[in-house]
Parts: sequence; C-alpha cells; structure tokens
Amino acid sequence: MRASSQGVTVVALLADPDAPTEIAKRLARALPARLADKSGQGQRFDVEVVSEPFTSGAEDPPTLMRRIIDRASAENWDIVVALTDLPLHSQGRKLIANLTHARGLALLSLPSLGGFRLQTRARRAVEEAVLGLVGPQPPASEVPSRSQPLLESVDGRLTPVHPSPVGNEESADLRYVVSGPRGYLRVLLGMVRANRPWRLVPGLSKALAAALATGAVATVNSTVWSLAESLGAPRLVIATVGSVALMIGWLIVDAQLWHHSAQGSPEARQRARLYNVSTVLTVGIGVLVCYVGLVVINFVWALFILNDQVFASMTQNPLNSTDYWTLSWFVASTATVGGALGSGLESDEAIRAAAYSKREQERRRMLQDEHDG
Repeated sequence: MRASSQGVTVVALLADPDAPTEIAKRLARALPARLADKSGQGQRFDVEVVSEPFTSGAEDPPTLMRRIIDRASAENWDIVVALTDLPLHSQGRKLIANLTHARGLALLSLPSLGGFRLQTRARRAVEEAVLGLVGPQPPASEVPSRSQPLLESVDGRLTPVHPSPVGNEESADLRYVVSGPRGYLRVLLGMVRANRPWRLVPGLSKALAAALATGAVATVNSTVWSLAESLGAPRLVIATVGSVALMIGWLIVDAQLWHHSAQGSPEARQRARLYNVSTVLTVGIGVLVCYVGLVVINFVWALFILNDQVFASMTQNPLNSTDYWTLSWFVASTATVGGALGSGLESDEAIRAAAYSKREQERRRMLQDEHDG
C-alpha cells in the first residue's frame, strides 16, 4: 500500500453501476468517521465513490484484480475496495473477497454476503478490509486466521466462511470463499437481493392494467361465479400455481432473460445456473406480489359490485364471506393469465434488470459509449 499523503488516507470505493453504487454511496456518508474511530491511531480518511462497470465482460477474479490495479495506478488513491454484484468463483467455490495488501486493494462480491442485512454486512466488510489493508502487511508465509479482515463480518453459524489458497500467478495474497449447499443458498439469496425484485412491480404496469381489466369483467360474469363455487381449495391452488408459472415463463421468454453460457467450463455452467435460478426467483417474487394485490383488489371490487339475490339466483347458493374470497382467488388466477398477455407490451428497464445477463449487456453498452465518447 502506498503511504497516505498529509496524514489522510484516500479510500476509493470502485463500484459497479446500480445496486453496488447505491450501497457505496450510502457507505461513504459515515465511513470516514467510522474508520477514523476504529483505527485508533489518529488517522484521517477521505472516501471517494467511483461508479463504473469495471466487471464488464469478465467474471474471473484474476482479470478483475488486474483491472483494479490498472485503474488504481492512474489515480492518487491509497486504498481501493471494489464492489460488484456479480457472483464470483474461485476453484469451484463462491468468492467473498480478494485482498492484495502490497497494493492496498480489495475485491468484494456482494451476493456472497447474503440477502439479509446487506448494507450492514457490506459496511462491516468494507471497514475491516480497509483497516486490514492500512495495517502492516502480513508475512507471506503466515496462514490466514479467523482474526484477519472480513471473517468476523460475513461469517455466521449457518454458513462456513474460510480462507482459500491463492495461486502464485495471481495478484491477490488473501482470499475468502464460502462453500457447501448453505453457501450456495447464501449466494443465491444475495443475487435475488441484488436484482431488487420490488422494482419489478411498477415495471409490470401494463400487465397489471390488463389483469385488472380482466378481473373486473370476470367478477361480474355469472359463469365465473358458478366455476368459483364448484372449485375446491386444491383446484384453486393448482390454478394459482399454473397462472403464476405462466406469467413467470412469459416474462422470461418475452424479455429474453434466460442466460445461455457461451463457455463450456464447469464454472461457466455453474454461473449460468445461478443466473437463471436467481432470475426465476426474482421474477417469481414480483409476480406473486402482483398476484396478492390482484386478490385484494378483486375482493374489494366484489364487495362493491355483487348482489346477494342475483348471485343466489345464478348459483343456487346464498352469498357469504367465503364466496367473496373464493371468487377473488379464482378471478386473480384468471386475471394473471390475461396480465401475461399485457406483459408482452412491457419495455421497462426494471424487467431487464431482473437478470444478470441483461445488466451485463447494459454495462458493456455503457463502457462502449464511454470509449466512443
């Protein structure tokens, strides 16, 4: 690490666009004071946030570390912590962080921190990485221990986090990985969190409009009343699963969200599976939120529009509170199928952002535009 100038250590948070940049900006507000307080040596810190697609076109840690080194060499930074929402792999394991003490560099994969309390975990990981890089460089022969940076921040009783060997040809001198089925689940939840599925709901405005129109018409249809009366809970559940699955499949196919790996390596195939599973979960969460909203809206509409006598004359059964919920449930499934057709009109970037492959394409375009400019 280069010596800080005038007693101030300049820390750069090099962040991919979208979620990593947002996290970095929130971290930068309190990071200088927290670092100064934790260092306990009267040090001062200046934190800069640099948002650029430094991972564009590459997903292997050695290449990314070389990019970070090249980027840092052109700036007057003492420490660089690079944040990405890509799930990175090292020797078949999920990478949490790469550190290079000699150059004062760290690469942090945010999905490996999990899907819960991400901001808090990211803050602790960044703080400990910076403080570890500021301190004296550990001897090359020293075996990483649990007292070294990042383990205390991201480790947990349910997920094994541990140091991993680093090849002599690589620029990193310390690496942390997460492994096993629980590690896979942790990274997957982190990827869904990075996709920010709540942003998908407003992006489905046209599909919701089509679903609401379908539901409004279906609620006043006497044939739908009779069908809803004849369906038991198992069939309603099947209708729900079928309609939601149809909506998810339509969105993924229509927006071309499915990721096909051009490489045949095991890591590339594993990465493609992670991408696709996270996309299905992200879109599924968004669709389920819309579905629950449709049930509630249809229930309110049914309370307003249905007439007891007309309903009884058509179904031969008196209208009760259970009928309202059953009808609303069935109509929501019908309306979701109608909404799937409306989703073909969607072009909102929130839908594209539900897939890592689409975000990668956007970052490549950003990089190309910068070079052309």
